Amino acid sequence: MWQEVREELHPKGLEIVTVALELRGMEKAARWIEAANPRHPSLVDEAHVLDELFGVVNVPSGIWIDEKGIIVRPPETAYPAIPDLFKQSSALPANLDEYQAGVRREVANIRIQPRRYMNALRDWVANGSASRHALTPEDVVARSRARPPEAAEAAAQFELGQHLHRAGHTDDAVAHFRDAHRLQPENWTYKRQAWSMVNASQGPSDVYERDWLSEVRRVGAENYYERLDMD
Repeated sequence: MWQEVREELHPKGLEIVTVALELRGMEKAARWIEAANPRHPSLVDEAHVLDELFGVVNVPSGIWIDEKGIIVRPPETAYPAIPDLFKQSSALPANLDEYQAGVRREVANIRIQPRRYMNALRDWVANGSASRHALTPEDVVARSRARPPEAAEAAAQFELGQHLHRAGHTDDAVAHFRDAHRLQPENWTYKRQAWSMVNASQGPSDVYERDWLSEVRRVGAENYYERLDMD
């Protein structure tokens, strides 16, 4: 989807940079990047630096940066189109197990607004700083996610978990990942990363009390992403 956006808007001055948040690096991210065959920079953030620096708590998130390197929109839900997974038909594939069928039903209820997002992006590319979607630095700061002590400690705990996991102490890493989840429960990137390391589908395990499906059902699929704040 992002490659299509680049083909449309790159001639008008926009560059797309995609970043995968994956502490296992290319080992897990490579097949997705290769399948997309991108012609734009496609990076892998093995340390979840974007989480800490920009306040990313879920994916996909988009950050708009102008030609001077100034952020004009902080992280927000970024879908340029509706993925096939979101286009659920009344009949689910027969080969889905109960968990995956539940995931598909919840995904169909997740709220995304690709048309609104793309209309705003096109307007910004066409009009630059004159676009009504280009925020002032003061508005960017006001909209940026706060960093209370709990969030800072969550980042530290998640970093400790990553360090232990890379060093081969995977069991010891779990306690730190769990603390990160507890301290910043709205950070889905922390949760999804930890869940995926014990269950590729982020499903139930003996390691974590929750999984993707149970957590989405707890908060409500309609609340999985924050609503886009765009005119």
